[in-house]
Amino acid sequence: MFPNKIEDQGNVSLSLNYPPVTHCIFDMDGLLLDTERVYSEVTAEILQRYNIEYTWELKSKIMGRRDIEAAEILIRETGADLTPQEYLKERNEKQSEKFPFCKPLPGVMRLVKHLKKHNIPMVVATSSSRKNFEIKSKNHPELFDLFQGVVCGDDPKIMNGKPAPDLFFAGRELLGNPHTNKCLVFEDAIMGVKAALNAGMHVVWVPDPHNLALHPGQNGATQTLISLENFEPILFGLPTFDDDIQEVNGQVSLE
Repeated sequence: MFPNKIEDQGNVSLSLNYPPVTHCIFDMDGLLLDTERVYSEVTAEILQRYNIEYTWELKSKIMGRRDIEAAEILIRETGADLTPQEYLKERNEKQSEKFPFCKPLPGVMRLVKHLKKHNIPMVVATSSSRKNFEIKSKNHPELFDLFQGVVCGDDPKIMNGKPAPDLFFAGRELLGNPHTNKCLVFEDAIMGVKAALNAGMHVVWVPDPHNLALHPGQNGATQTLISLENFEPILFGLPTFDDDIQEVNGQVSLE
């Protein structure tokens, strides 16, 4: 079991000297929505036909990457007897049935609703294709309507996927081009952390415990947390949480 703050290994920094920020950029898969679970289930099912185990070590290599890049790495690493295109076709068909049922992760609604209430500019920057984004988000207007824009991995301006900074530069443009050191990125993938750093932005890393075990330490992140439930906006110069906001099972209510 992972504690909320892991002081001795530096996995969660307790510094009160975080740089103040004014704009926020959120990844989606595994950060806002519980979609990484679906990716794992479907890919494991496909690889099982070839007697190949889908491990977290392998998953961590493709998390945060654009579809075709992730597929090419997966096939190259496993030697599965199918092309990246064949894998993606089957994967996308299976996932499209499950994505609409994915829920916001703990702490998401409380944080995003709080930032919106205080007029903090926010966008989503995801490696997902625009089509997959629409499938994943269609049942959650209460979440995605709070953002002023969305950047997807197959948008024309995105020439290179993570760890290149293209996605976050495009997100910054949607925010009105604030200085990069005023932007705070929320990510769950190592590739996303690297992309944020390459963009010159600050980043809060919220890894799955399995991913954290594979990549202990800060990995360059400004702060590392096990859940967005543990994020304290005031540490980054953002408005502190209101005492009357409560989140239960992903639903935010005002007490």
